[in-house]
Amino acid sequence: MVRQLLNDEAGFIISAELVLVATLLVIGLIVGLSEVQHAVVTELNDVADAIGELNQSYFYSGFHKRDFGGTVHAVTYGSDFEDQRDDCDNNQCDIACDAPTNETPKR
Repeated sequence: MVRQLLNDEAGFIISAELVLVATLLVIGLIVGLSEVQHAVVTELNDVADAIGELNQSYFYSGFHKRDFGGTVHAVTYGSDFEDQRDDCDNNQCDIACDAPTNETPKR
């Protein structure tokens, strides 16, 4: 069985060229996935901005029922709400593309 294993030529030989090609493929895959991640985060940020721009203000008027003598029998008061701007509306909390910073000096 050992002799058969030593004489077996059906296998996979790792060569320097194959290692180089595989390394380039992995590096390209990492860069490509990083760009996909950045594009997805940017699009989700756009969706969040669109949701933040929705105006949720509302109002409704009240009504009442009076009889001919002026007596009020039923009343419902109106209400209103004015939407205020939130902290992260309109892209104020950007989570992508931080500004580059210099390295600190080594001591």
